[in-house]
Amino acid sequence: MAMLLGYTEIFIAFVCFFYIWCFKNINGMPWNWPLVGMLPSLFCHVHRIHDRCVDVFERVGGTFLLKGPWFTDMDIVGTADPANVHFIMSANFTNFPKGTEFKKIFDVLGDGIFNTDDDLWKSQRKQARALLTHERFRKCLIKTSSMKVENALIPVLEHVSKQGLVVDLQDLFQRFTFDTTCILVTGYDPGCLSIELPDVPFSKAMDEVEEAIFMRHCLPESLWKLEQKLGIGHEKKLSQAWRVLDDVIGKYVTRKREEMSKSTKCIHGDDEEGLDLLTSYINGDESMGLECDDNFLRDTILNFMIAGRDTTSSALTWFMWLVSQHPEVEKKIREELNSILSPKEAGQWRLFKVDELKSLVYLHGALCESLRLYPPVPFQHKAPVQAVTLPSGHYVHPKMKVMFSLYAMGRMEFVWGKDAKEFKPERWITDRGTIKYEPSYKFLAFNAGPRTCLGKEVAFTQLKSVAAAMIHNYHVQVVEGHPITPNVSVILYMKQGLKVRVTKKWD
Repeated sequence: MAMLLGYTEIFIAFVCFFYIWCFKNINGMPWNWPLVGMLPSLFCHVHRIHDRCVDVFERVGGTFLLKGPWFTDMDIVGTADPANVHFIMSANFTNFPKGTEFKKIFDVLGDGIFNTDDDLWKSQRKQARALLTHERFRKCLIKTSSMKVENALIPVLEHVSKQGLVVDLQDLFQRFTFDTTCILVTGYDPGCLSIELPDVPFSKAMDEVEEAIFMRHCLPESLWKLEQKLGIGHEKKLSQAWRVLDDVIGKYVTRKREEMSKSTKCIHGDDEEGLDLLTSYINGDESMGLECDDNFLRDTILNFMIAGRDTTSSALTWFMWLVSQHPEVEKKIREELNSILSPKEAGQWRLFKVDELKSLVYLHGALCESLRLYPPVPFQHKAPVQAVTLPSGHYVHPKMKVMFSLYAMGRMEFVWGKDAKEFKPERWITDRGTIKYEPSYKFLAFNAGPRTCLGKEVAFTQLKSVAAAMIHNYHVQVVEGHPITPNVSVILYMKQGLKVRVTKKWD
């Protein structure tokens, strides 16, 4: 059956390319064909979908109506207009919930914080905020980040620099954030970041889930559900990956419950080194007002794992690449790092404490600039409960979606000025030498409105720790001829990774 039907994506792509081969559009804009709408153009450019959004939004002023195939409810208003973002994410927040359609596409996340609305979302967010801002978690964060930089990342960098090896920095960063996130969320260290670079089934499963979720955005629901029913294509990979995620998380939860039943220290929360989130959730089952059964813990752990591993590793990858391509930025970051060292420490190998990095304005600005151009979550979508007209004048109703392109927004001249496509950390620094504030609906890397990311400070802590250690102690050079292109997924990674050579700055 599967051989006869083949992959539905391949069939659709063939039909779409046939349309485009026979009827090329002169002005470069998507053409609204009978029956299939603008789907041919979407599939023709899906390999470069992020830059395609930039092209289209530049032509139309920031917002465009993409017509889907007839009878599929796939009409999408794509936008990179901050006014529309503010209207949807803040001013009209209650009219744009996650909703049932979102939950269908992201069903693997269950009833976690990313998927829920109303009272369930409010209670989860309240408790997540309380745990993430608690001093015990902060201790755990600082200890974990410092330990993993010193005892895992640095040994690998020392090894590859000494041996003159080519290494995929994107892979290293994914391993680093997977390990740290796993420790922070579950209390267990999977030990993925080591010289041996062992296989990580859980991490691979997360990648396959994210690719499948992206394809669900591009296909009519009836088609990806057909794939799901037949067990083929991306839906087959998602199903297999889902089982891996459930199995690993289930083992973590069972192990934690068994350990806590034997340890009064965990039960009473007396650990001076800080507590992981799983322990905190189980400890506070009743006081939180949440039923922390295994299903809830599974969904919560997976939501935190995706948020912690993917976004931070993506941000680190693009940041280190941008710095490697801009020697003047690298020099300024090094000078700023040197400015907090004592004279006897100048010109020597050094790791930095978390608190030392808080005051570094240029490093913070460079990270923000990287996140502006390469946001880890390059797009997100919303659907209205009631029909409404957006500030751009576009009418949307409940059977339509509104898609934000964060990637395109960072490149719009009407948002960021004539130099929007340039990497300029200085745009984040005021005349007084402080960080310039930009509203979240313009700089959407950490979301906006009531759903603003709770892990922003966690992310910056890890980003600065890794960036400072690498830029002060090593020089990173991208392998000549290595292609740098964004992947096609819900997380903005590099399609072929980031292959580099690393050399030590100090003996």
